[in-house]
Amino acid sequence: MVRIRTVVASHRRKKRVLKEAKGQFGHRSTRYVQAKRSVLKGMTYAYRDRKVKKREFKRLWIVRINAACREAGTTYSRFLKGLSDANIEINRKLIAELAISSPEAFNNLVKTSQGSTS
Repeated sequence: MVRIRTVVASHRRKKRVLKEAKGQFGHRSTRYVQAKRSVLKGMTYAYRDRKVKKREFKRLWIVRINAACREAGTTYSRFLKGLSDANIEINRKLIAELAISSPEAFNNLVKTSQGSTS
């Protein structure tokens, strides 16, 4: 029976984890056990926050559209209902960009949405 040593594999594994833990505070960046725990937790946060990021941006766009709608004399829900009645399919990101960068185009959208509900 030959004893198999896993020195190279374990060194590579530890090196990879410590490389990912670079920049962390204290022993999290130098000790393998703490670094491994910290990297795993960080990856969990990264996975979760990729989803949260999408939610937060959608909320931001809705707030911006609502503010612009109120300036134009309508509400967000009436505006979107008018757009769907007029068969205009445009995403919230684009509407929010229009509201900020070109208010005249946004006002045209508002008029179109109001015209379809009347």
